[in-house]
Order: sequence, then structure tokens, then C-alpha cells
Amino acid sequence: MTPSRSHLPPATVTATDPATASMPSAPAPSPAQAGSPARAARPVVFRDVRPFGAEDPVDLTVVDGRITDRPAPRDAEVIDGGGRIALPALVDAHIHPDKTTWGGPWVSRAQASGIADFAAQDVELFRGRQRSVAERAYGLMAHAVTRGTRAMRAHADIAPAYGLTCLEGVAQARDRLAHALDVQLVAFPQHGVIRAPGTAELLREAARSGLVDLIGGIDPTGFDRSPDAHLAQLDLVFDLADRYGVGLDIHLHDRGEPGLTALRGIIDRTRALSLRGRVTVSHVFCLPGLTESQLADVAADVADLDIALTTVAPSASLVLPVTRLKEHGVRVGLGSDGVRDAWSPFGNADMLHRTHLLGWVRDVRLDTELAGCYETGSHGGAAVLGLPRADLSPGSPADFLLVRGECVPQIVVDLPARDMVVHGCRVVARDGALTC
Repeated sequence: MTPSRSHLPPATVTATDPATASMPSAPAPSPAQAGSPARAARPVVFRDVRPFGAEDPVDLTVVDGRITDRPAPRDAEVIDGGGRIALPALVDAHIHPDKTTWGGPWVSRAQASGIADFAAQDVELFRGRQRSVAERAYGLMAHAVTRGTRAMRAHADIAPAYGLTCLEGVAQARDRLAHALDVQLVAFPQHGVIRAPGTAELLREAARSGLVDLIGGIDPTGFDRSPDAHLAQLDLVFDLADRYGVGLDIHLHDRGEPGLTALRGIIDRTRALSLRGRVTVSHVFCLPGLTESQLADVAADVADLDIALTTVAPSASLVLPVTRLKEHGVRVGLGSDGVRDAWSPFGNADMLHRTHLLGWVRDVRLDTELAGCYETGSHGGAAVLGLPRADLSPGSPADFLLVRGECVPQIVVDLPARDMVVHGCRVVARDGALTC
């Protein structure tokens, strides 16, 4: 979580996305990260759709959960797309579903002056909710599916105040939605590791149990700084990742030199332990203010080690320089962060809306820039999670949404209703509601 968020207001054909021709390759996902199992279901032809807003409608044929350019089988089901635009489904690369009050009564929030205050209010909210973590998380994650999300990386708090309860609750929601949503689970030490005794043992238990895909960290030079050992938190979480074969996703809110010191520590440990492609840094508020030459130096190391970055587009001054990072070959994803929790009354887990916010805070104007925002919310997030691109090309996962509109830039601006959401061979949502 980040306390610095600013929410603003009959032939079978294939398609390619002109806005996403050059993305760095993602590492092969581990079994726990590989997404949904093979979706053996009846073949489907989605008739009369316009991939990426193409002028002429085509048919998309799906067999075994993937787009194919072969003739449709005779027994294929036919679904009429009605001339709607087909777009790749979106990926939420950073969300906290365990904290949400989504679907519940209004919560009034108290003043807070930093991470410690927000974390304390998290505990109060957790203890005061009648609905379980599993129920609240399921409601939010299911809503995300109806808005076109195919996958998410879900951070769940782990601390002595909760034990493994938050992790287990989000895991239950993940399992209920396995047919519609691919989920990676992060054990996130929101209260710190060094400053919250007992958290290190809980992280070890989570990593050893196989419950999580990644373990997290938070601000090792600031909020969770050790008075005795420099970057002690990083030593601990990197050791766990190396020992138990899980990934890392570290929240880094610190700006300026403290943030850069932490980032250098992450880079050094990633290199020393040969964890290339298994480390993500979220928020990374120390990067937006760098000069071109400073950013180029950092990005070169980040790209060389295939360290992924995520942003939630909180404000013009804190959003990552996505375009420049991609030019250096860095994987960058987009996420929702917290949604209607103790930290903020805002948020909606709608990743199309988040691509809109990414364009808004970056003050983009050009069609290519707007299409690039959508690409960050779809293929960018897939690259961070190590998932295959759902780009409507032959062999790609049939994870897409159908909307009414003119073109991708106009859709990013106008945010039309998601009329249909497809995950593999299944239509998992229609008109804003789950279908299965």
C-alpha cells in the first residue's frame, strides 16, 4: 500500500496489436504462476467482432482456451459479438483485496500521518468487520473480473495481528474464482519485518507452506529500517526467496537517496543470489524525479536482472516514467493498489479505469500514448506476472473483453461498459455480472 495516492476524478482471422509490437520477453512462469489449467471446453466462434477497433469485423475462433487460425470445428458454439471491439483482458499487477470494505457499509476514516498509522487502522478495520476476509476479497475480485481483469497479483497482509488469516482468506477467494481469474498471492509484511517481531517467522511459514507465490517487503531504509544492520529486512526476505523458491515483490515508497539505496540493495541481492526475473519492486517513488542519465543508469541494471516494476499511477509526481523504462527493456505493470479500505475511500478494481488514470496523471494527448496506457494495463501486467500475452494472435490465451466503441484511445477515455468478458473458452461475465 502507498499513503501517497491521488485519485482523479465465417473466415477465422487473427489480429495483432500495433501498439505493443516490442515488449521484453517475460520469464517462464512457475507452476504456481502459470495461470489457469488447460481449459478443455467446447470450441467457440465469437462472430462479428473488431479486434483492436479494426474497421472490418471478423470471427475469432477459440479451441481449448486459445485463439486459433484454423477452421472452426463443426460442433463449435457461436456467440454473436454484434460488431463490438475485442481487446486483450487486463492484468492488475498490484492490489490489496484483503483490506477492502467493498460491498459493505460505509466506513468513516480517521486522520493518519504515515504508514504506521494506516497499518494500525487496518487492524481496527479487520477486527471490526463482520464479513470475513474471504468474503470481502471474493466480492472485490469477482467485481474485477466483470470489469475485464484476467489476472491479478494480490498482496495480503501478514503480521502478528493477523497471523495467516488474510493470506488464507484471499486464497479462498482465489480458489472460488479459479475458472475466471488467475491470481498470484503475495505474503506482504505491511507492519514491517524488523519493527514487528514475529513477522519473519510468519513469512517463513507462508513461503514454506506453498500457499504463496511471492513474499513481500516494505521500505527497508525507512519505515522498516534496522538500527543495527543496514538493509536487514532485504537480507531476510531474499534469503527466504532463495531458500523456498518463491518470488519477491517489495513495496518501495521512500524517495530520493533512501529509496535509491534500497533499490541498489535489491539490485545487488538479486544479482548475488541469481534471482533474475523473480523480483518485482512496487511504487518505486525514488525513480520519477531522476534525470535522464540517472534513470538510464538505474534502468540498465534493472533490465539486466529482469527486475519488474509496478505503478498505481497515484499522481503526476509519483507515477513511474513508464515509456522511458520500457525503452530500456524494463517490464512495467499497472495496478489498483488498495480499494475502499482504511487507507482511502476511493478505488474500484476496474483496470480500464486505471489505464484512464494513467493517461490522466501523465497528461497524455496522442492516440499512441492512450493506446500505450491500455498496453501497460494489459500486456505490461502480463509481463510482470510472467503470463502469456493475450494479444488475440494464434496460440494466445482467449482472454479478452468486448465493448462498444470506435478505437482503443476512445475506449481508454470514455470507459464503456464491459458487455462481455471471456476467459479461455468461457464467457465469465456479461453486462457487469458474473455468468458462472
